[in-house]
Amino acid sequence: MRVTLPSLAAVVVLAAPAAPAAQAADPSALVPSYRPPVQPLSIVSEFRIGGSAQDPGSNEKNTGNINGELLFAKPVTGLDRFWAAFVPRPTVGGSYNFDGRTSYAYLGATWTFDITDRIFVEGFFGAGFHDGYTGPKLFVPKTYNALGCSPLFREAAGIGFRINEHWSVMATIEHMSNAGLCVENRGLTNYGGKIAYTF
Repeated sequence: MRVTLPSLAAVVVLAAPAAPAAQAADPSALVPSYRPPVQPLSIVSEFRIGGSAQDPGSNEKNTGNINGELLFAKPVTGLDRFWAAFVPRPTVGGSYNFDGRTSYAYLGATWTFDITDRIFVEGFFGAGFHDGYTGPKLFVPKTYNALGCSPLFREAAGIGFRINEHWSVMATIEHMSNAGLCVENRGLTNYGGKIAYTF
């Protein structure tokens, strides 16, 4: 049988696989595999409660606190995983001293960085408003720290472990002082732990 050029071309066209053309037409093939995490509908991101030892090396030693705080959702969303870590969560909280020493409330921002899927570290910076003693040390009772003024700068750090997608535990350290801007600057440095629920 004689094979002509047009009939040979028709055989080649019919034998070619259709899959590559279908894949090229599929718009999902152009979408990257990474998706930023979905943000909760609530403006509250996380609730934490815990306790701490009040400044063990100071006049307020041997006293304890209960602490609670709310972390709100990040104000900027849609960033990739790396840049999203640099966006802080607005934070408010408070600490009540069971023995009548200095209690305080605070507000500021919390930055959280994932080390692994379960382990994370974080830092906080903001302002603390307290009911402790201000003014010269001469007029401060011996069982209280001379904090100088209010508000104070508050810095905190923590390391945490995620038990599951909602619950985590943390070890924390926090410090409040006025950076030498007031007449006294003893400050407070507390050590503690928290349990957290992420919404």
